[in-house]
Amino acid sequence: MLNEVIELFSNINGTFLDCTLGYGGHSYEILKANKNVNLIACDRDDEAIKFSEKKLEEFKDRVKIYKSNFSNLIKILNTQEIKNIRGILADIGVSSLQLDKDDRGFSINSKSLDMRMDKSSSLSAYDVVNTYSKDDLAKIFFEYAELKNAKFLAEKIVNERKNAPITTAKQLSNLIGSKKIGNRAINPAILAFQAIRIEVNNELGELKELLNSIKTANLNDCLVCIISFHSLEDRIVKNTFKEWATSCICPPNALRCECGDNHALGEIVTKKAITPSKAEILENSRSSCAKLRAFRIKQ
Repeated sequence: MLNEVIELFSNINGTFLDCTLGYGGHSYEILKANKNVNLIACDRDDEAIKFSEKKLEEFKDRVKIYKSNFSNLIKILNTQEIKNIRGILADIGVSSLQLDKDDRGFSINSKSLDMRMDKSSSLSAYDVVNTYSKDDLAKIFFEYAELKNAKFLAEKIVNERKNAPITTAKQLSNLIGSKKIGNRAINPAILAFQAIRIEVNNELGELKELLNSIKTANLNDCLVCIISFHSLEDRIVKNTFKEWATSCICPPNALRCECGDNHALGEIVTKKAITPSKAEILENSRSSCAKLRAFRIKQ
């Protein structure tokens, strides 16, 4: 959703925060289009950082990159940097290059079983699949993938690993199978892999912490844009923006407002989530699940 992001941030002057730098696509185009923008970005993937440092080299005087998870980025900035922030972007999820690299273990056809966005992290997909209890695996599949046969899948995995550890993504996907469940069009192995990835990288917890750090940073005139690829992530963003836009926080049964009716952080920019165009989906089918929501902080 590159064009939509560029349009949203076309008029900002000051510091632009890219909380999920990845391979630098969004940041490159925003820096190229606007000479009044300075970039502060982060990623927890060393490979992505090295790639983006080269990609953004022509703007190096306007770029600062940290190795950090996105939930922690605002916390490590100094007061002046925070005051200058006029735009924040977080493109939640795994990049296409990560998906395509076999050694990263994100793909259902991979020969490895890793799924760590930060390769120095201690918890990998191998650990989840081979050490989590049947109940814990079922909980992950049910809560993060909404798989109705979560208990059955968890039991299959536990029984399989009794003889020998499950070592490859391909082995795991074959075990899960590709038979569609109910009226869901997506391969259940893809859904299960997504659930494991969310667990490995604490993706929902990271998103919640990022949103909380934005709320408490005392920003002013700042556009916040979040792109998500999972219904649970989008729900978190949607509900958080709704909460931020609420001015009166009195209990629903209050006879009159006693809170001052001045608690809104700003306003929702996208009344409905923006989704990819048909042309973008044809060019990149992985974008089909993307949802973009934006909020302007006006404190």
